[in-house]
Amino acid sequence: MCGITGVFAFSEAGRQSLPRLQASTDAIVRRGPDSQGHFLYDQCGLGFRRLAILDLSADGNQPMTDAAGRYTIVFNGEIFNYRELREKLIKKGCQFHSQTDTEVILQLYITEGRSFLKKLNGFFGFAIYDKEENSLFIARDRYGVKPLLVYRDEDQLFFASEMKSLLALGVPRKLDYVALSQYLQLNYIPGPASIFKGVKKMLPGHYLFVKDEKVVGKAWYKIPYDPKKVAKNKLSYAQQQKKLVELMDDAVQRRLVADVPLGAFLSGGIDSSVITALAARHTPHLSTFSIGFKDEPFFDETKYANLVAARHKTNHTVFSLTNNDLYEHLHDMLDYLDEPFADSSALAVYILSQRTRQQVTVALSGDGADELFGGYNKHMGEFRVRAGGVKAEAVTGLNFLWDALPKSRSGFFGNKVRQLQRFSRGMLSGVKDRYWNWATFASEPQARALLSPASRQKIGKKAAEKRRKDILEHLHADGDLNEVLLTDMSLVLPYDMLAKVDMMSMANSLEVRTPFLDYKVVNFAFSLPVSSKVDGAMKKKIVQDAFRAELPPELYDRPKHGFEVPLLKWMRHELRPLIETDLLADDFIESQGIFNVEETRKLKAQLFSRNPGDVHARIWALIVFQTWWKKYLA
Repeated sequence: MCGITGVFAFSEAGRQSLPRLQASTDAIVRRGPDSQGHFLYDQCGLGFRRLAILDLSADGNQPMTDAAGRYTIVFNGEIFNYRELREKLIKKGCQFHSQTDTEVILQLYITEGRSFLKKLNGFFGFAIYDKEENSLFIARDRYGVKPLLVYRDEDQLFFASEMKSLLALGVPRKLDYVALSQYLQLNYIPGPASIFKGVKKMLPGHYLFVKDEKVVGKAWYKIPYDPKKVAKNKLSYAQQQKKLVELMDDAVQRRLVADVPLGAFLSGGIDSSVITALAARHTPHLSTFSIGFKDEPFFDETKYANLVAARHKTNHTVFSLTNNDLYEHLHDMLDYLDEPFADSSALAVYILSQRTRQQVTVALSGDGADELFGGYNKHMGEFRVRAGGVKAEAVTGLNFLWDALPKSRSGFFGNKVRQLQRFSRGMLSGVKDRYWNWATFASEPQARALLSPASRQKIGKKAAEKRRKDILEHLHADGDLNEVLLTDMSLVLPYDMLAKVDMMSMANSLEVRTPFLDYKVVNFAFSLPVSSKVDGAMKKKIVQDAFRAELPPELYDRPKHGFEVPLLKWMRHELRPLIETDLLADDFIESQGIFNVEETRKLKAQLFSRNPGDVHARIWALIVFQTWWKKYLA
């Protein structure tokens, strides 16, 4: 688990970027505080920061070059089947000089070429330079657990684990206004776009091969979802549950290998509880970590986490936080962001990672289960829309009521009204529009209205339509919920959930491993019918049923809360001066020229009204953007 960066020059002008490699590596020191290294040869430069997890000796340092001196690698991630792969390579005559998975990747490329990627079980972003061929091979893992950004112009190609590293290399800082519009809708920026024109997020399951001035990109993996094969799945539901337990147990065991202290996040939800139960089978007195929210009992799940910890005899630590504790970390968290990202739960992940890092270097998490098995309220909503019936029609018939009643995410009644309103509107939409509406905090017209006339003119209509079309390509009117999950796997998972965990954990030099995203588990999940995942009564059905014997009964039949920072309270008190006289002040908005001052006034008026609804999420997106803009563009 580390940070990587690199330059491949196409011209003499491109070579002028090579001296900036040190600054580019320094920019990602928190990803790898243990050591750094650089490789320079002719037109290629590779930079590396190390967070030592396996083979803590100097033999594990990077960049790593093979014995013949031809190939050099920089690698960020973990390969969980590297020992089996290593043994097979030894039998073929390969010699190893370290105990690292990095060297296994290098030898696989030397012996097998690009096709070896499908053998890797893990998460990664890496680059391998071939001195003899003068080529560069760059690859990203199947689901986008590890980030990888790429910039190319006529003189050079840059790559890096984080935007701040690319900026240190000299990437032009020109706003992508289509990306900004989508950010104002989603509160994050979906790939392959980034906030800067020309900087692309390498898509999950893709690689680039660079030689001379030619750059070839290719998908090396895609989720093997085939509705016809799903329909022919002959496993009984009991057999499916047994298979899931076997696959998950293997996935967890693989992710327990480390030469540093290891633990697990334990929120009290089903997913992290499953991971804890399985890890505890193989790790006596497993260290587990939770955060509680003293001032927000609606979101506090430590009661359930404690039950799981007691049942599996883990060494459990609860970090009990007040709203003031959260607020004290807010500006540090915002300062780390090098691209606008407004999922407010990032703050909780930041603090959990910071506190957890004081005791361990690696933590297991339950990320990915919701997207794979249908764990979100929107998945149940989609199921019920497609099922139809009297209840669904009745909700739509009461649209006038949901519009009139107060809505809020921070309490049971207000949250229920909010959900019913979104469901009723979804009933009246087609599958693509419904998905987009349920994924966003603002509609496309609302986002455009928030931009100034000059900004709106910079949004190419065709480019915006194409990006939205690409995101929704898996959805069809005659499809089923699996298509919604597949879309979540290519949108919500890599660009919201995994991006959040990677940014916040690496800001604190903590590696997070995700057993649910073992490719064998993912492939299996998409071989299952919808009935195994969501029915009229239960979300994430097979996960809950398969591990029922392992978990306390209190975890069942309770609402899924997640966590949201108390933004509304802060905006009306601690953050109010920042909103009214700084970041969203009328004179600043006008001088900046990006946003429409009349629309920002309307948002502020709604924020301080008696019925703010969800406006605080949109205000938060603006605060995050403005903070970022002041640091990187002002």
